[in-house]
Amino acid sequence: MRTHLCGNLNESQADERVSLCGWVHARRDLGGLIFLSLRDHGGIVQVVVEPDSPVFADAEKLRNEYCVRVSGVVRMRPQSQWNENMATGKVEVLADEIELFNASAPLPLLMTDEDGEEIRLRYRYLDLRRPRMQHNMRIRARMNQAIRHHLEAAGYAEFETPILTKATPEGARDYLVPSRVNSGQFYALPQSPQIFKQLLMMAGMDRYYQIARCFRDEDLRADRQPEFTQLDMELAFVEEADVQDSAEALVRAVFRDTLEVELEDPFPRLTWRQAMQRYGSDKPDLRIPMELVDVDDHVKHVEFRVFSGPAAAADQRVAALRVPGGADLSRKQIDEYSAYVARYGAKGLAWIKVNDADAGLEGLQSPIAKFLDDAAWSGIAAATGAATGDILLFGAGDWLTTSNFMGQLLVKVGHDRDLAEAGWKPLWVTHFPMFERDEEEGRLYAMHHPFTAPSEDDPQALLAAPEQALSKGYDMVLNGAEIGGGSVRIHKPEMQQAVFELLGIGQQEAAEKFGHLLEALKYGCPPHGGIAFGLDRIAALMAGEASIRDVIAFPKTTTAQCLLTDAPSAIDDRQLAELHIRNIED
Repeated sequence: MRTHLCGNLNESQADERVSLCGWVHARRDLGGLIFLSLRDHGGIVQVVVEPDSPVFADAEKLRNEYCVRVSGVVRMRPQSQWNENMATGKVEVLADEIELFNASAPLPLLMTDEDGEEIRLRYRYLDLRRPRMQHNMRIRARMNQAIRHHLEAAGYAEFETPILTKATPEGARDYLVPSRVNSGQFYALPQSPQIFKQLLMMAGMDRYYQIARCFRDEDLRADRQPEFTQLDMELAFVEEADVQDSAEALVRAVFRDTLEVELEDPFPRLTWRQAMQRYGSDKPDLRIPMELVDVDDHVKHVEFRVFSGPAAAADQRVAALRVPGGADLSRKQIDEYSAYVARYGAKGLAWIKVNDADAGLEGLQSPIAKFLDDAAWSGIAAATGAATGDILLFGAGDWLTTSNFMGQLLVKVGHDRDLAEAGWKPLWVTHFPMFERDEEEGRLYAMHHPFTAPSEDDPQALLAAPEQALSKGYDMVLNGAEIGGGSVRIHKPEMQQAVFELLGIGQQEAAEKFGHLLEALKYGCPPHGGIAFGLDRIAALMAGEASIRDVIAFPKTTTAQCLLTDAPSAIDDRQLAELHIRNIED
């Protein structure tokens, strides 16, 4: 039916007869000469229909998004008409045959980036025809192909795990599926294949991977979907470095094969504590050339209690952020940043403009300068590297809260002032705390998940001091986004029981929810570990898209709806009765 893709034509096909299939992207009638832009997934080519052509009358009837086949001869455009912005910009097709496969109704959208997301998702099959979306989807396809190619060559085997499984008590809410044949009982859609991939290691499969669909019934944000795709990997007889080396080699290969990009080798590493100390984030964007600096030692003695109090406390900090050239910030902009960090728990944002670094205290402009002495300022200046024209922004208080809001500020200021460098900055973040405490509920939660092994091998020592324990967990970060997370897993039943106990999961509940895992741990379970990558997020980064919805063929809205199919939808009473379910009116 066709001999070439539209976007693949060039000078080498000059004078060659071709047949092309695609959609009319645009049509121009110059009153005797008709130009068509014909588009398929390969690109766009210009088609010319001359007035004496036997298909001129057919071309006059064509409109945007008509689906056609065009046959003709490739010829060179006049050099003055070359379009360097198109891969086919030096050639055109002189048409002598046009076959109309299907006309198009008037379009309900513009087929441009000006279309709103709601209309794009409602007519997603039209939106996906656009070159931008074709590019995104094919980046994703190449990424998946590269993943499989590399992992198969590295000795991994692809195994499928169940979609209908058991509800879990941790993490987000499960999507539940009623069982027709088991009245009153439910399956859950998996939030991840976590337990099954661990069971595969216990079964001796050694190296596993799966491009898995996962489901979470949680409140949605711009970068979340109720169903998403992740790459799961699991390895037996490994320690942290083994998993990290394997995952790092994969990501380098995938970027090389998909984008022809070489990532640095090896990736830099930071502990969780170092990342929070220096960047205020466990997923720092290393493209932004700014860091947080502790100035506690330089302000302990000052009369400004906002600084001296936290500076003297072991679990608090005073952090400074130097913004190069930031002295041009207006008071209004500073107030806006102060309001911004208040969302993340800040009680205020102190600042110092350095108008003249050589003039000491006299060269500063700040409402807090009067509280500083020469020793304090000289120490702050040396620690931060403050120079004339800079501004220093300060946060003080609880160590974690201050780290968090100053980290948010670092990223916002960095992007507001276009400080982020071009390119790719990967990073490993390691040695996470094993647990985090919810003060409102007064209980511990696993920082990663309840199957992550602690650095401490003695269950009794873990039970004695859980909040001091570090985990064998690790995250891979790229340009400020967490793209993968994993850990070495618990492989001894005594340790798993201890972790469940600390998480408030009693023996009876553990047996009900995880009895199959605890039982399997008794039968010679090998040391094992793994990692899972968010493929939607990686594809969005590769495509340069801000939203993962633009790299998913048929995504849901932020309210978990599919506008294309009008899902979720009501189910009639007959179907509900088969499932032993009835609606209860509010």
